[in-house]
Amino acid sequence: MKLKKSVIAALIGVLLLVFIGMNAFTIVDAGHTGVVVTLGKVREGVLQEGIHMKIPFVQKVVKIDNRIRKLEVNTEAFSKDLQSVNTVLAINYRVDTAKSNSIYKNIGADYESVLVTPAVNEVLKAITATYTAEESVTNRNLISEGLVTGLNEKLNAIGLYITDVNIIDFDFSDAFITAIEEKQVAQQQLLKAETEKKTAITNAQAAAEAVKIKADAEAAANKLISDSLTDQIIENKKIEKWDGVLPKVSGSDGTFIDFNTIAQE
Repeated sequence: MKLKKSVIAALIGVLLLVFIGMNAFTIVDAGHTGVVVTLGKVREGVLQEGIHMKIPFVQKVVKIDNRIRKLEVNTEAFSKDLQSVNTVLAINYRVDTAKSNSIYKNIGADYESVLVTPAVNEVLKAITATYTAEESVTNRNLISEGLVTGLNEKLNAIGLYITDVNIIDFDFSDAFITAIEEKQVAQQQLLKAETEKKTAITNAQAAAEAVKIKADAEAAANKLISDSLTDQIIENKKIEKWDGVLPKVSGSDGTFIDFNTIAQE
């Protein structure tokens, strides 16, 4: 009986040692740092990747992900022309490994919702207010770049770095979208009218030029003909056109003279 109790006690002791041993080590995964907390107090410095010892039941190691993380933010802001703009953003950011312990100590593990999201909303509202609603659509790249710059100015000192901001979507009110569509239709109609006007002017100019060219050609031809007609040519033309009949002339005293009869005598 005593032997049996001894075996049980030894087995319990081994299990206890295994349990204590398991709690005496921690593994920090790749891309992470470990923040050591001893009885609620955050220790200076961080644990790098790998296996580390800790005091069982006295110390715990909080793992901070230092890889690039993605955060999606959906927020509403007002444009320069007071249009409501709903914006969906994808934010890529990372935590500085050297400041993992201070971030956890001062903010906690939920630094994303405590710091990053509010900063995104604040900077986006400030930038959106500098553009009209239409300009927001055509200046997406400038807004993205402005967000990266503005967020880094607010967060870098804490240890958070924004690497990229992508605007997934802009959404406007139905009234604004209708107004934009009507404006586009009006612009298209105006462009069509201007094109038709330019075409008509071009056609009229072409027709006038054709008339001028024809008139100039006829004038040149007439001048050429006029210059080529000598007195001799004119007389010959008259002879060619004469049908051999002499004229009949009536005198002032009523006498009628037929030159054809005289010629026959």
